[in-house]
Amino acid sequence: MDLRSSVPGWPELTTNKSAYPMLQQHTDCDVLIVGAGMSGALISYELASKGFNTVTIEKRTVGAGSTCANTGLLQFCNDKSLTSCIHSFGVEKAVRFYTLCKEAVSKLIAIHESLPFSADLIPRSSLYVASCDEDVQALRTEYEALMKYGFHVEWRDTSKIQSTYGFRKPAAIITHGDAEVNPFAFVHALFETATSKYGLQLYEHTKVSHREEHKDHITIITDKGIQINAKHIVYAMGYEIQEMKKDSNAVIQSTFAIMTEPLSTSLLDQVWQDRNLIWETARPYKYFRTTKDNRIIAGGFDIGLNIEAQRERMLSHTATRLVDEIKQLFPSLGEINAKYSWTGAFGSTHDGLPMIGMHPKFPRSTFIEGYGGNGTVYSSIATDLIPALIETGYHPDAHLFEFDRPRYPTST
Repeated sequence: MDLRSSVPGWPELTTNKSAYPMLQQHTDCDVLIVGAGMSGALISYELASKGFNTVTIEKRTVGAGSTCANTGLLQFCNDKSLTSCIHSFGVEKAVRFYTLCKEAVSKLIAIHESLPFSADLIPRSSLYVASCDEDVQALRTEYEALMKYGFHVEWRDTSKIQSTYGFRKPAAIITHGDAEVNPFAFVHALFETATSKYGLQLYEHTKVSHREEHKDHITIITDKGIQINAKHIVYAMGYEIQEMKKDSNAVIQSTFAIMTEPLSTSLLDQVWQDRNLIWETARPYKYFRTTKDNRIIAGGFDIGLNIEAQRERMLSHTATRLVDEIKQLFPSLGEINAKYSWTGAFGSTHDGLPMIGMHPKFPRSTFIEGYGGNGTVYSSIATDLIPALIETGYHPDAHLFEFDRPRYPTST
């Protein structure tokens, strides 16, 4: 699968990154993890730190797939609102899902604080704006639901938004407890710590050819004929899992993003109060954030297909549109130039929840499919579910994300 087109800025802006060898000899392990992107990094770190004899393999290099295209917004609110989740799943499941997302962001912040070098993970609040007047009532209902079930949020009307941010929107919710990150640097920091401190074995340029199932283990054979015998396998292959097994709940589309040249610190701080993450009620939505070195990241204008040639043809024009969106929000910033622009595959699900856990057709295996705008947050949730499923086959929240769950309504 073509995961991305053009080159995002993260690899160039990340100084602490390591290379890893190709697997060249047969090996045995407790857990084999296939994939060294964000989900693979987080679960590798978790399992190795818990004492599992863990091997991770990656057919490319660390973070070279969708992680490069990740724009690094870590939010507990989801593409599917809490209100819509309640309508689809009922109060108990909906509130539990949102609570897990909130806890997952906190866990990511705590993990980052324990790492040997920074990945620019900075706690932020988010500004969730009504895209038009017609969205205000639904946004107010969402605010009331978040308040009712204990989430830290605030309401902002038009005058307050304009006086604080300088742009005019009909209404907004501020959500507290979110964060931003350099995803590429975060993945490298996780793997550096897991290999040096916890004994993780990590191999790049190591591609799975096929698997053989045995009574007490699975054998993976690489394209070079090397065997890996594992008691359990975690597939953390992102959207490419759909090439291995097709999930009827999965939707693969395309998205676009830009990263600007650095701007003046004082000017950016003046016009963008608290550097809040910004997103909107429209679907598909546009979103905006800053970076530690004073760049602006903008993304959106998703399209309902994943054809590399077509999205590449659209990239230049769409990048210009994203720059224009920044200028409309913050005209006083002056000249804005996109230093990096890219487009890539973006996965979601029909019912709005990620897919994490055991699969009925693959024994001794679990899957992490954190599809949706909160993929990194979902991968953090998986670090609690997967170890329990490996050890006991049970986790009290696993039913929310199981692959054969009922088909829920698709309202957002």
